[in-house]
Amino acid sequence: MVWALAGLFGSSFLSATLLPGSSEVVLLALVKHWPDWAGTAWLLASLGNTLGGMTSLWLGRRAPPPAMGRWQQRLQRLGPASLLFSWVPLVGDGLCLAAGWLRLPWLPCMLWMLLGKAARYAVLLWLLDWVMSL
Repeated sequence: MVWALAGLFGSSFLSATLLPGSSEVVLLALVKHWPDWAGTAWLLASLGNTLGGMTSLWLGRRAPPPAMGRWQQRLQRLGPASLLFSWVPLVGDGLCLAAGWLRLPWLPCMLWMLLGKAARYAVLLWLLDWVMSL
């Protein structure tokens, strides 16, 4: 069981970077097999995915600061709250990189990112529970 949870954490971390991954499938398979571990699996997937997103944010900070164009100003105005959508496939990776590139403050970025990613996994687990009860 420990290895399954470690694999879920690793999958969720890698899925939040530019590397391809499918942490949702791993989470759902783990919870279907060990339903009593749903809370722990949700927490580990949320944390791993957030840490992966923060890694992308960190990588974005390694790039030189941007000259402010129209879309950079729009994202700067939305600020860290834009990372609520960091869970969206492909778009979310870009949002995390852009947040780092624009030097948005890391703590609010991390909190918005965690909120969005945890909510996504919670909805997936709720849907799995709903489907299994049919």
